[in-house]
Amino acid sequence: MKTQKKLSTKKMLVTALLAALAYVLNSFVYFPAMAPFQHFVDVLAAVLVGPWYGFASALICGVLRMMSGRTIQAVRGAIFGPILGGLIYRKTHNLYLVFLGEVIGTGILGALTSYPLMKIFYGLDVHKWYYFVPYYTPAAIVGAGMGLAVVLIFQKTGLLKRMHASLD
Repeated sequence: MKTQKKLSTKKMLVTALLAALAYVLNSFVYFPAMAPFQHFVDVLAAVLVGPWYGFASALICGVLRMMSGRTIQAVRGAIFGPILGGLIYRKTHNLYLVFLGEVIGTGILGALTSYPLMKIFYGLDVHKWYYFVPYYTPAAIVGAGMGLAVVLIFQKTGLLKRMHASLD
């Protein structure tokens, strides 16, 4: 029982650190209509702490970003990627598929769920349900690519194995 709580505490700490990293990177490096660093951190979270802690990390960062003046897209735009990427990683341990999961989860699913929320909460009426896909997908590709590069370096150096051993 004590060991399980300790492991959970470690994962919660890493989750909070990842959320803080995403928030800081997204705050200081700004691209109009893009948040590639969220996707970068989503890939790290999916691989390091799994889908549900990754979701929590994205949610925490998104709420902080909303409190800083961003729209609901800051929350909704990032939550699908780490879930899908984390579930894929859990099943396959294929880092390239985590990249794909982040791009599909955020670039497509996140973008498609943005339309009704932006219409309901902000009155945005763009007449096309897929309006946000061309905005989300490039950011997801760039950010997930950066995340993939980092986890591949971690894997090559043996750091990924040590991180997993520490968290598991």
